[in-house]
Amino acid sequence: MATVDDVRRQFRNPPPEGRPMMRWWWFGPSVERDELDRELRAMAAAGLGGVEVAFVYPMGPVTAPFGSPELLELVGHAARTAHSLGLRFDVTLGSGWSYGGGHIGPEHAARQLHWDRREIGAAAYDVPVVAAWPGDEFVAAFVGDGSSPSSYVEVPVSDGTVHVPAGGQPREVLIATSRVTGQQVKRTAAGAEGHTLDHYSAAAADEHIRRVAEPLLQAATPELLGSVFCDSLEVYGADWTPGIFDEFAKRRGYELRPRLYELLVDADESRQVRIDFGRTLSELYEDNFLKVFQRWAAGHGVPFRIQSYGEPPATMSSYRFADLFEGEGWGWTRIPETRWASSAANLYGRSVVSAEVWTWVHSPSFRATPLDLQGEAHEHFLSGVNQLIGHGWPYSPSNGPGLGWIFYAAGALDDRNPWWPAATDLFASLHRLSWLLQQGTPVRPVKIYIPASDAYAGAGGPEPLNLYRVVRRLIPESAPRTIREAGLDFDLIDDDALTILDPADAPLVVVPEGTTTPVGTQRWLDAVRAAGGTVITDVATLADHLPPAPIIPQQDIGVVHRRLDDGDIYFVANTGSEPRTLTFEHPMEQWRALSDEITTTRTTTLHPYEAVVLVPTASPEATASAGVEDQLVGAVLGQWSVAFDNDVRPVTLPHRWEDDPALATYSGAATYQTDLHLPDTDGRLFLDFGPGEHVAPDSEPYLPPNSYRALITPPVGVAAEIWLNDTRCGTLWAPPYRVDLTDAARPGTNTLRIVVHNTAANALSADQHLLDTAADVTAEFGRRFDLQHVERAADYLNSGLLAVPTIVRASRRTS
Repeated sequence: MATVDDVRRQFRNPPPEGRPMMRWWWFGPSVERDELDRELRAMAAAGLGGVEVAFVYPMGPVTAPFGSPELLELVGHAARTAHSLGLRFDVTLGSGWSYGGGHIGPEHAARQLHWDRREIGAAAYDVPVVAAWPGDEFVAAFVGDGSSPSSYVEVPVSDGTVHVPAGGQPREVLIATSRVTGQQVKRTAAGAEGHTLDHYSAAAADEHIRRVAEPLLQAATPELLGSVFCDSLEVYGADWTPGIFDEFAKRRGYELRPRLYELLVDADESRQVRIDFGRTLSELYEDNFLKVFQRWAAGHGVPFRIQSYGEPPATMSSYRFADLFEGEGWGWTRIPETRWASSAANLYGRSVVSAEVWTWVHSPSFRATPLDLQGEAHEHFLSGVNQLIGHGWPYSPSNGPGLGWIFYAAGALDDRNPWWPAATDLFASLHRLSWLLQQGTPVRPVKIYIPASDAYAGAGGPEPLNLYRVVRRLIPESAPRTIREAGLDFDLIDDDALTILDPADAPLVVVPEGTTTPVGTQRWLDAVRAAGGTVITDVATLADHLPPAPIIPQQDIGVVHRRLDDGDIYFVANTGSEPRTLTFEHPMEQWRALSDEITTTRTTTLHPYEAVVLVPTASPEATASAGVEDQLVGAVLGQWSVAFDNDVRPVTLPHRWEDDPALATYSGAATYQTDLHLPDTDGRLFLDFGPGEHVAPDSEPYLPPNSYRALITPPVGVAAEIWLNDTRCGTLWAPPYRVDLTDAARPGTNTLRIVVHNTAANALSADQHLLDTAADVTAEFGRRFDLQHVERAADYLNSGLLAVPTIVRASRRTS
């Protein structure tokens, strides 16, 4: 644990831990040493902390097929280069997702229980067992009386034939077959095509380790690896594995075979059979996938990192069998996958929890602004994350035509973005906050019980194998929202977690009404009550039972509370597009991620998408309080010029590039310049561009709900570097759009220069090379991807200097 003094001292210049990382997509694989080195140097220069290599589909001629000696040599080279630059180097143990490939035959492939259901008459039937598809395996057959039987008996099978005896009519026959799902690994590189593997089979895991994981790990060198990685679980419909009958009997204490039909047909006790079956699948995933990969990685001294949610039905506590926990998804008042991971991390003692961030940020690629990245990152911090892994950085040859290569979805977050000069400050601020949120322990006084039994029973809809998604539907949305909007935080808990969670450490537990609780869980809830805690089932009354929050938030304000050895720290973020002012009963130290300044105050204004760190203090509030009024000196109304490269022309502000057809597809920088006359330089002088304009949530209707964007049209489109008298005063990409000119200002005439950078979306909208490349690789390798929303690249763009700045005088730096 750390002290407040320790954290305060290091916050300005934190250790490397917590620097944002990037998922680094290697397309093809078609990568070259020189470009690998260049991109790694660019990442290091921008303040990124490392990479996670992901091998995906081709975007050009394949030069090093997946698994080839050529590729493995390049992996080793990149690992060594990253190490020399001080970058962490992680590698995904496969291509695309989920694990699998050409080395996975029917015996190791993901399987699904397939039912043939047919009504018959009274006569006896002999039904040949036929493998309709390669790998089909007969499991069992049943017959029941009536058109809709509620019970069935198993029928004999011999010599490859199901023997249905004569009986009454009508009757129904059920034949169960284990069938390879046929799902192919998604977005694979050339040479990695094939089935997804059976995540319930240790033999399948061992085969993947032998054929894929071990060569990759050895190529990178274990000593140079930060972790080995498994992406989100998307093995759709896989609900069967050879040997499950024996495993079920061993784990549940009764035979599944005679009751197998109850997975399909409702009977008196079928609900419990389905719960037991689902629980068995979760345990097989833990024992035969998670534990196998973790033990193998640990044998090489390398942590195993995973996004453990989805299909197969990973529980929240399944994470405990990995070393590093990762989530994805934003939404601080909801239950995104990040909360699944951060709850497990807190319960099972992992101080660092990462997230795949910017997965669908402001689609299409290159549309995202630094403000979008900042806003979504804050949402992840509010959900308990303290290590960002950006999605992502596309490898792209520097000498290629057009913009080059991009991933099919969301962020292209590399140095091709015109706003990249602002990236260093952006990533430095996120590094500070990530590091700070790794200090101490989280304070989460409320626990929400995960209704896993009801999810296994299929109560939550059509996806009983995706435990996370079903649970999210079963827990009322108002439960997490009520807690967070009250300024408090929560953990999810499940049945396994209760074995390590002291009931006395759970003062308030939410169990959604109607939830099925196993006997052991009910005993634990009784112990909570006996220890003086409260268990509520009616979520409508939740607000009445919440403890007082240390910081009373306003609308859109989220709070993360962490406890240090000798005090508390609070990360407080405005997640909305309007300024919000907070008032405190006692003085607070205020630390800002974009400034070295520390102030003491009883009130603070958080601008849209701005965050601050607050620390209770006994120090007196500064004499110059936050109530000091700004004094408007005047608008900057001189003669402005704008230069696009060597093309200098006069310009009138506001100036939006897209209004000029010649600039509509231009992505890059422009330099605005004017003379600024200052009668004196008393006090502190700020250049203020105004707040920007709020935009409605549905103003870009093509965006899916999971595509994050900040709801502001900024006064600077989209980032700017401010220079006064050839002194760099700062960068702007987020509210408040204000920069301090004091140290560079002088009485009389000053030369003001504003270098504005837009996004690469303008150029993307006219990039026929990218469309041709996608068409060419699809023709050669098949349809492995579709470029998302690329046809909307030109929509809703606002580049340029979109407001007339003003000069504002204040007696101190504004909060």
